[in-house]
Amino acid sequence: METLSVLQFIICLMLGMGLGLCGGLLGIGGGLIAIPLLRYLFDMPQAYAQGTALIMIIPNVLLSFIQYKRRNKIDSKKTLLLCAIASVTAFFTANWATSLDTDRLALFFSLFLFVIAFYYLAKTLWFRQKSRVVLPLTFLPLLGILSGITSGLFTVGGALVVVPLLVMLFAYTQTQAQGTALALVVPGGLAALVSYALAGNIAWHIGIPLALGGIVSVSWGVTLAHKLHPGILKLCFSAVLVVVGLLILHKP
Repeated sequence: METLSVLQFIICLMLGMGLGLCGGLLGIGGGLIAIPLLRYLFDMPQAYAQGTALIMIIPNVLLSFIQYKRRNKIDSKKTLLLCAIASVTAFFTANWATSLDTDRLALFFSLFLFVIAFYYLAKTLWFRQKSRVVLPLTFLPLLGILSGITSGLFTVGGALVVVPLLVMLFAYTQTQAQGTALALVVPGGLAALVSYALAGNIAWHIGIPLALGGIVSVSWGVTLAHKLHPGILKLCFSAVLVVVGLLILHKP
């Protein structure tokens, strides 16, 4: 395994702290922002950046979920069922994703972010309705499948797609949806980590200090998320998706 200098280690540690703060705030473990940063700063291929980001995502997500669960009503039984479905789906999807062309995977990832961001933004700002259709909870397992597929393809995709759908289709609050989505990321992330590790698409010497930094700061982000107005939190969520999607598209 390669090693970092003391300065490089400190930089990665500080970067991990920033990513942990953002991850706790948005309920996505920081991986969404970490992937394009790893591509820019370390010139990593898309699949390699996604695998390395998983090292940071998993501990950040676990700590974030514990704190979100303390502050929100989250159904443990339904969440565990979704986790099981997402885990199996993510494992097989990740095996397929590692064989894809990295440029094509980056394009798919960007388009995926844009679709989620603009649809969520439109529902939040322009198409709000006093009365809306709320799906019965029997449809929740479908989100487990969708979460697993997107986690396997994009490592962080599960939380991204689950949060807005829980808010728009199942009447969850923003923070309640973020907490539930975090639980879905854990099994899918672990399954994806195994697949990326077996494929050799992980830089452990970079991922470990990122994870250590995130562990320090993730609680700050969770606290901030519960202090912000829900509308502002939704706008932040959408804005980050758009910015990251643009960064990926414009990577040389």
